[in-house]
Amino acid sequence: MVPVHHRTTQIDGLDVFFREAGPPQAPALVLLHGFPSSSFMFRDLIPLLGDRYHVVAPDMIGYGSSAAPPPESFPYTFDALADVTAKLLAHLKIKKFAFYMHDYGAPVGLRLALRDPQSISAIITQSGNAYMDGFGEKFWAPLFAYAKDPGPETTPGLEKVLTPETTRWQFYHGVPDPTLVSPDGWQHAQSIIDRPGNIDIQKQLVVDYKTNLDLYPKAQQYFRDSKVPLLAVWGRNDEIFIAPGATAYQRDLPDAEIHLIDAGHFALDSHLDVIAGYIRGFLGRTLA
Repeated sequence: MVPVHHRTTQIDGLDVFFREAGPPQAPALVLLHGFPSSSFMFRDLIPLLGDRYHVVAPDMIGYGSSAAPPPESFPYTFDALADVTAKLLAHLKIKKFAFYMHDYGAPVGLRLALRDPQSISAIITQSGNAYMDGFGEKFWAPLFAYAKDPGPETTPGLEKVLTPETTRWQFYHGVPDPTLVSPDGWQHAQSIIDRPGNIDIQKQLVVDYKTNLDLYPKAQQYFRDSKVPLLAVWGRNDEIFIAPGATAYQRDLPDAEIHLIDAGHFALDSHLDVIAGYIRGFLGRTLA
């Protein structure tokens, strides 16, 4: 079994937690988690890749075991989350890397790629959106309503997304065999949501989410210009970021490798071996 190290360092005075495995001289792979999880979502994937790659999986500020300062002390924007991630990679002396992006990890990863295209060797996306095609309307409607007009009329829709019922649904929906999904995933995610003051953090990120939509045309131009190798391993039953968001990548990257698997939003929880196999094959071909 590949040993996985659990480390914490300081970036701009904030504790940043990350999981790390594999030889530092190996090709780097950065795992960027989504909402409402943390690097915990990669706990079983990391040992399957650390024999061949230098794997780093940070917790974003506000999530997991990283610092979660109140919004008056930290600007909860996706630019700020990308800033901390970039500084962590610089601290670890990682100059070129592939990255895996899921959910909120996508706007962070895309910002890193747009800031320094030459640093990116490949992209793996699992429900990591870069196209308007990818939004599941029912899930996103209350969030977009809040982002457009934060206030008492739209707050209940946002707060419903943060309930245990919705978090559990995020992990279990679209999974043909729910017994494959361990409850510790959604319970861990809910423990993050339930921390005091967290709702104010989530409100700021939801309001800032519209900046990600403005980023999409630039990201798509980056895809066309760079021809970056891209693998999509996406739950075809995901109702949050729907399957057309995966196939849309081939508009700008005709050679993108797309796999729609019989899973939901947190596909690693039910299809770990399938996804790990696709990743090992893709990176083996791409980074060789």
